[in-house]
Amino acid sequence: FCTGCKTAASTRGRFFNVSNIKKGGSLKVIWGCFLNALMKRENNRAVMKTKTDLDARVLTIVEPIAADLGLRIVRLRVMAGRRPTLQIMAERISDGQMNVSACEALSRAASAALEVEDPIRDAYVLEVSSPGLERPLTSLEDFKNYAGYLARLELDRLVEGRKRFRGVLAGIDGEHIDIDLDGEKETAQIPFAWVSEAKLLITDALIQEGQKAKAALDAKNTSTDTE
Repeated sequence: FCTGCKTAASTRGRFFNVSNIKKGGSLKVIWGCFLNALMKRENNRAVMKTKTDLDARVLTIVEPIAADLGLRIVRLRVMAGRRPTLQIMAERISDGQMNVSACEALSRAASAALEVEDPIRDAYVLEVSSPGLERPLTSLEDFKNYAGYLARLELDRLVEGRKRFRGVLAGIDGEHIDIDLDGEKETAQIPFAWVSEAKLLITDALIQEGQKAKAALDAKNTSTDTE
């Protein structure tokens, strides 16, 4: 490591390094030249909305359509089976909510575009839904917006002999996720590029927040209907 890396490590404390990743060691964060090089090699892992090449191809078709409708794609999966299922989770850019009419609008627009582009060879079922309470976390903004809530992260490599970690999100710092891990006293930082999957976990606080959001959405819809 360069001098800058060592200085950052000494000031920040918790520090991942190559030997720790392979053999275990305290959960710490990479800084400096090593992280910069790693991020350049793994920029493709910064987006967790898709899993396969087919998912990614479909996303390139659907995402601009969703944006035109004021929606953000949270996750997209083409699920294999006797009849494939295209699952699209989306939310409004403005408030993170998703109602039935928005689902229907996205479903119609996406179906029309996919019929033309035809990326999925076989007949398939299209399912459009909101992310739900146990929502996937697929962008850095998600980890910032849901700070204070319990989440589970799965990494693409072993750290301390495991890939799965659980804790309360504490925001972001640059390209890192801050998280108060179960059983740890210090807030850990995990490079976002290392996260392969992440989701919120159900808690009373999350349920209450979901109920408040639903009530606000219902009130807004009622007000719109009466105008």
